[in-house]
Amino acid sequence: MRILVIGGTRFIGFHFAEAALAAGHEVAVVHRGRSGAGLLPDATHLIADRDADLSALRGRHWDATVDLCAYYPRQVRELAAALDPGAAGRYLLVSSLSVYDVPAAPGYAEDSALLPADGPEAEEITAGTYGVLKVQCERAARQAFGPETLLVRPTYVIGPRDYTHRFDYWVERLARGGEVLAPGRPDAPLQVVDVRDLAAWMLALLERGASGAYHAATPPPFGIGDLLAAVATAVAPPGTTLTWVDEDFLRAAGVQERGLPLWPADPESRATSTADPAAALATGLALRPVADSARDIQPFERVPGTLDPEREAELLAAWHQR
Repeated sequence: MRILVIGGTRFIGFHFAEAALAAGHEVAVVHRGRSGAGLLPDATHLIADRDADLSALRGRHWDATVDLCAYYPRQVRELAAALDPGAAGRYLLVSSLSVYDVPAAPGYAEDSALLPADGPEAEEITAGTYGVLKVQCERAARQAFGPETLLVRPTYVIGPRDYTHRFDYWVERLARGGEVLAPGRPDAPLQVVDVRDLAAWMLALLERGASGAYHAATPPPFGIGDLLAAVATAVAPPGTTLTWVDEDFLRAAGVQERGLPLWPADPESRATSTADPAAALATGLALRPVADSARDIQPFERVPGTLDPEREAELLAAWHQR
């Protein structure tokens, strides 16, 4: 196949393009030239800014288009307008589990109620607009590219090249060992998917001509305790312990979610982290153990903005003395 990848040099796009090239497909990656220099030498690189000029796409045709960076519905419409008629082939939009109206029932499927999205299109991404914008992107995709559009709704994506470093924080912290502060309750729902598993499965969907919406996530029940236990198995030295600290205590102490990444601190994140991936698993999504994902994370310095060792020790001491 000839595959166009919009945003193909950072994280999900890089791994997808790498998998597609390894499978013998022709791949063109569209990026702004900021992070793709020297990457994916066997791909065609099209330097373009989707918010400014997509003229580089004119006169070209693909069998499939994978869109990894559509955050506003206008971006979907502008991409469709920039392509020659029928040039996109089958369109795959990477969306999000944030599209669902909460509280979603545990084990919810792809036909569950979405967030109301009939209002004006927001011009800024916030916690309150992100999910609605993704719903509007999905709607724009189906309108522009037809009912055969593929909608992939992943949970938190982990693995090599993750520029958010959310999962990486826990790999680094547990590798240091000692008493580790863990937020909230171990059974708080939290789903993840390794980027390499996601990329391989997305490619397989396109190869078989699939359509519709799919969840990409670990099957529930899966919680932050399961994730940390798996990471500890992979990287923690002997004697490492987890101390679960109450969420109200952490909030009162001024600890924010970015200080302890992947902390499912609000009801919305816990509700959306119980998606049923049965449809994806039935179409070939193969999930590696979280411990394997942890082992593949390269050593690095402490993640900026996260809880530093001194503050963690202070909080643990205060927790034990309460």
